[in-house]
Amino acid sequence: MRLTDLSIKTLEAPEKGAIVYPDSVLTGFGVRISEGGTKSFVLTHGKLRKRETIGRVGVLTLQDARAEAKRRLAEYTLGKTVPRPVAWNTAVTTYLEEVRKRLKPRTYADYKRFLGKYFRFGELAVSEVTPDDLQTRLSRLAATPVEQHHAFVVVRTFLRWAHRKHYLNANPMERMQSGHRYRPRERVLTNDELCRVWNAAGDGNYGSIVKLLILTGQRVGEISKLTSGMIGEDTVTLPAESTKNGRMHTFPVGQTAQTILRRSRGRVFLFPARGMPTAPFNGFSKGKANLDKASGVGEWTLHDLRRTFATGLASLGVSLPVVEKLLNHVSGSFAGIVGVYQRHTYEKEMRAAMDLWDQEVGRVVRQTEQADLVDHAAKLVVAT
Repeated sequence: MRLTDLSIKTLEAPEKGAIVYPDSVLTGFGVRISEGGTKSFVLTHGKLRKRETIGRVGVLTLQDARAEAKRRLAEYTLGKTVPRPVAWNTAVTTYLEEVRKRLKPRTYADYKRFLGKYFRFGELAVSEVTPDDLQTRLSRLAATPVEQHHAFVVVRTFLRWAHRKHYLNANPMERMQSGHRYRPRERVLTNDELCRVWNAAGDGNYGSIVKLLILTGQRVGEISKLTSGMIGEDTVTLPAESTKNGRMHTFPVGQTAQTILRRSRGRVFLFPARGMPTAPFNGFSKGKANLDKASGVGEWTLHDLRRTFATGLASLGVSLPVVEKLLNHVSGSFAGIVGVYQRHTYEKEMRAAMDLWDQEVGRVVRQTEQADLVDHAAKLVVAT
């Protein structure tokens, strides 16, 4: 039958499954109707009689759908690559299974969260997702530019993979740009701020993590997931699976950090004892809000303590290679050929630097506290 706008309206849905009404004007073109009454323009082609959906009836006009069917048939006849009609959900599942082997657990969890939360296209074929579809999803994150940028990077990486798999002929994000430009943070806490944060942190789980971040300069995810097996007498060893760069990292700790580690050993939510289940601390949002309020220090993040650590060591005359060893950096002084042949462990230098920093933090805390006491006494004298 010749499909017309009027005849399409009169087509009946089957009682079960779906039925295709072919068009007598263009071979392979037709309208598919599901038992629920959904009507879609479809094209069946090739020796294997592959069927692909062109678009919904009502969203596309019959004229536009027939023209698109002719265009696709022309491409297939000329021998151009035909994208495999793979559903979005299927492609995402396949992609996540593939990258799980090489991504760190945290990165994998982020990829899974972004694709599952912000880009829900269900059974729609990957090749049918348009730049406008993606831009609409990304625009909903305009109020959180960092989250928007991360979502942009994740879905772009996924679609590049899908393009290599021939799930689509062209990447719909080819000319798209993230609306957020990454600007590295430069925040370093002053001595007064460092003292206030230290004193307000306390000795609980969260406070112990904050103080260890100040004293060691390690990453939040590394310190918060410490277990007893990683803690030596005066060192801490982070296994490869716990570090950002995937390299085991052993570093010395000063007297103050050793005291905190001994005091924290055996807690359920921090440094579990042998035989106890590992349950990393997860009260960061509440803990940070309470700490900001108690300390009076604002506009900072826990990662800024790592930068404060590095800046503080540099101000004490510690060389850059030693600082980078303590931070477990594989770029900078140890990038490229240097990293291959430079096998000096810097153990003595790192221990000296950690002891120096331990003393400096103690001095800053005591000095600031004394200054506050003097200021308080002066105010009392004036008041009387």
